[in-house]
This record gives sequence, structure tokens and C-alpha cells, in this order.
Amino acid sequence: MPSDRHPLHSVLETVGPESCPGAINFHCHTICSDGSLDPIALIGQAHERQLEHLAVTDHHSVAAFQPMQDWLKAQQDQGRSVPTLWSGMEISCVLQGCLVHVLALGFKPGHTALKAYSQGDAAVGESLRAETVRKAIHEAGGLAVLAHPARYRLGFNELIDAAAELGFDGGEAWYDYDMQPTWSATPLICDRIDQQLKNLGLLRTCGTDTHGEDLRGR
Repeated sequence: MPSDRHPLHSVLETVGPESCPGAINFHCHTICSDGSLDPIALIGQAHERQLEHLAVTDHHSVAAFQPMQDWLKAQQDQGRSVPTLWSGMEISCVLQGCLVHVLALGFKPGHTALKAYSQGDAAVGESLRAETVRKAIHEAGGLAVLAHPARYRLGFNELIDAAAELGFDGGEAWYDYDMQPTWSATPLICDRIDQQLKNLGLLRTCGTDTHGEDLRGR
């Protein structure tokens, strides 16, 4: 499915530096990978803080998704408004000879194309190549987004260009590289990443990359 027809496309078009952490969070973790919150505690925080859109992106795991979906449905059945939960997963891969992370967003949970990437550990061999990961995410109906482009051995300019050439859908434009207690997009770096993604016609996302017990920070 082309990214401009994906249901997430219209959401991501609205994302800006002010979207996170109060309205949108497309990068966070639970105890299903290396986070501190169990899935119900995390979705409870998201509901309490009235987030609009959320994707939990555990490393190589989608185990948190269904329990959170069930919890949200129970809230809706009681007449409460709830965040929209999108499927998510953080996948390791090699891009330009550099190990990077890719956020898979809005895919069909349980799709066989992502089976190799949802076993708790990084894939090996051909499956570790960025192009192979991108193809698998697209086959599962999702979007492939380069996570925190300025956290790698290679510079973000080179990595974003390479990701675009491989057909990635977007990049994580707004990220707290200083890892503050309360999330705030890092000036200058995020502005440059945002502009490069715009110039390439790619979607931009944001997320707290929460591993601790507060969804508002790292």
C-alpha cells in the first residue's frame, strides 16, 4: 500500500515538534522488551493523559498490542473516549553498513511477513538488511520509519538519504537526544532532520522512546 493511502498518513501529516508527549507518541516500550511499564500501565497513562494517537514499539515484539487493545475496548464499552492505538515494533537492521533501528507502524498484527522480526531478537543474514526489513513491513501493510536518525555511527544526512532511496516512508523527526526527564525535542538537530525529511517528501514522526515508568520521558 503506498504511504499516501495508509490510514496513518493523514495523522503523520499533522505531527510537529509540539505533538509529543501530550498528543502523539509513536515510540515507547513496555516490559515486553526493555521497558519498565507493563502494557496495561502504559496504556492507562496514555488514556489518563488524553493522548490522541499511540504506538508501542517494543524491540522485536508485538506482545503488548492485544492486551492494550482489549483494555481500550473495555473502556470504550463503558462510554469513555480513548486514544487510537496503532500497531508498532522497533526492528534492528543494517543500513549503509551501520546498525540502525526502524519503527514499523500501522501494520497488520500477526502478519507472517514480520514473523522473523517479532521473536524477541534481531534477525540475521539477509533478513537483517534494511531493504529486506522495509519490504517485510510494507508486505504487512505498515510504514517503515527510520528511528532517531542522529543516534548512530553514521551521520543522519547519509542515513536518511539511504533510507529514502530504499523506499522508507519516513523518519523520526522530533526526538529528545538529551534524554531529559520530561521530553523535549532537541533544537537544531531535529530542525535539520525535519527539513531533510520534508525535502525528500518523507513523513515525520515523534515519540518519547520511553523505557522508564513515565510516558512523558525517556
